[in-house]
Amino acid sequence: MSMWNFMDASSKETLLDLIRREADGMFALVAADEAWNGPTASGAWTAANVVGHLVDTTETYFRSFDAAAGKGEAPELVPLTEMATHVDKGARQFEGVSRAELVERCQAALADELAIFEGLSADDWMGLTVPHKYMGPLPAAFYPVFALVDYTLHSWDIREGLGRPHALAADSADMLVPLCNILWANTVARTPAAEPLEVGISITSGAHAGGTRMTLGADGLQQEPGSLDGVETIIEFDPASFVLTAYGRTNAGTVKGDPAVAAEFLGSFFRI
Repeated sequence: MSMWNFMDASSKETLLDLIRREADGMFALVAADEAWNGPTASGAWTAANVVGHLVDTTETYFRSFDAAAGKGEAPELVPLTEMATHVDKGARQFEGVSRAELVERCQAALADELAIFEGLSADDWMGLTVPHKYMGPLPAAFYPVFALVDYTLHSWDIREGLGRPHALAADSADMLVPLCNILWANTVARTPAAEPLEVGISITSGAHAGGTRMTLGADGLQQEPGSLDGVETIIEFDPASFVLTAYGRTNAGTVKGDPAVAAEFLGSFFRI
């Protein structure tokens, strides 16, 4: 189980291997003219914009790790609610750069960030605090899992834009499930006007199969892993559909109970 929990240092090699594989898949995708200039499921971005986003994001991570080592200033903190605007600007700054140059820069940035991640000790994994541009101080372990999000989800976006049948790999989805719970806790857009809203989230397969009781109220989202006995509305997800729903790529899930309660819960988060 711990090797599928990105917050456990024993997950390190598995996580880094997944990043490498997902990145290889993305670079193979963008080698085709059809993909490079074509639409994606990342809003109005082309695949070229996706690669620009990866360059911008990864190079910002370098500033964060330098700051953590006392070698420079941290990126200026931006509210998570404004992340979409800033990442769009960061991605589009590379419009007009050739594919060969931009892909080479992205591959170089990937190699450098993997070297940083490889160099993290077991104590560093959750013990080293690194300032994030949108989320503030975070344990170092969040940076490799964010890299997996980028290469996994944006590869999905490119494949979706190509209009071909495709799906997420089970192991990548498994690794991202715990992050999605954290994502929801940090992206609450509205809370119920009256009584707290309770639903159960059931992951039906994979390393994190099981239930989490989620209560959305004035204090935000509270999460309690364990039995869902007594929970009247339960939303079931396989790992991939959970990840894709949490990151706003699709509306998925199987509702047992009140569909209106499930819809209210699922509509209570802003998407990044």
